[in-house]
Amino acid sequence: YGTEQRGRPNSPDYRLYFKNADGKYISPFHDIPLFAASKEDKEIPAKRSKTTGSEVLFNMIVEVPRWTNAKMEIATEEPLNPIKQDIKKGKLRYVANIFPHKGYIWNYGALPQTWEDPNHTDNITGCCGDNDPIDVCEIGSKVRSSGEIVQVKVLGVLALVDEGETDWKIIAISVDDPEAHKIHGKEDIDDVKKHKPGYLEATVDWFRSYKVPDGKPENHFAFNGEFKDKDFAVETIKSTHEHWKALLHKKTAGGTINCTNVLVSGSPFCCTEEDARLIVQSVRKFTSPHPL
Repeated sequence: YGTEQRGRPNSPDYRLYFKNADGKYISPFHDIPLFAASKEDKEIPAKRSKTTGSEVLFNMIVEVPRWTNAKMEIATEEPLNPIKQDIKKGKLRYVANIFPHKGYIWNYGALPQTWEDPNHTDNITGCCGDNDPIDVCEIGSKVRSSGEIVQVKVLGVLALVDEGETDWKIIAISVDDPEAHKIHGKEDIDDVKKHKPGYLEATVDWFRSYKVPDGKPENHFAFNGEFKDKDFAVETIKSTHEHWKALLHKKTAGGTINCTNVLVSGSPFCCTEEDARLIVQSVRKFTSPHPL
């Protein structure tokens, strides 16, 4: 996948649009598959059978690189859902540095083709979804770029309850990380604690406190802030994938969510490649006033 910038960086106009391998504009929210094939699967014939069950790999869209502060996110209400910086009360949003951390403490992003339905009350948390794709905290050692697509394996999940909404936080690691083969999260998430001590505790502290500098109260968690295991996390992802399918096929009301897509078979929101190109070209491209 590739990206194309429109508008001026660090401004309300900035947008990062996505292209597929053929150079066609797509929606990262709707057109990038949730499930990623492993490199072996792409070889013909495959050297080994496809991974199944709890070993399945997922595509992650990186919105915020680790150690940065700008609250970048998929624009769920805009055509083709580019990445933009969130705005609140007319100002660009940045997260505060929560001592001893700097910015976001993981590569932060979302899983495509998932949706936390605000009309659906979760049986476990008793709260509705937050109307966004499901969030991912990628704990590998590499600092990623906004707009990067990373294949990850899921290790567990934290259930944040944010202003009365269920806001799942998937814990995952890039499959190409040097430590990925050591960390599995199978029965529980203890092997993350073993290989990355303090990281999960820091994650809970970060999510509890990150809105406090804005004058808001601390966030709360379901399950007393305990992480649920990999199998629980994968089931949660699959559930949000089903909600997304219903959304894209008009089986549930999406409100202000923009469902325009290029590749989702049978979706009434599917548009042509030319329509997608016109959407992107209608957004002004930024040109530097001081070319090098």
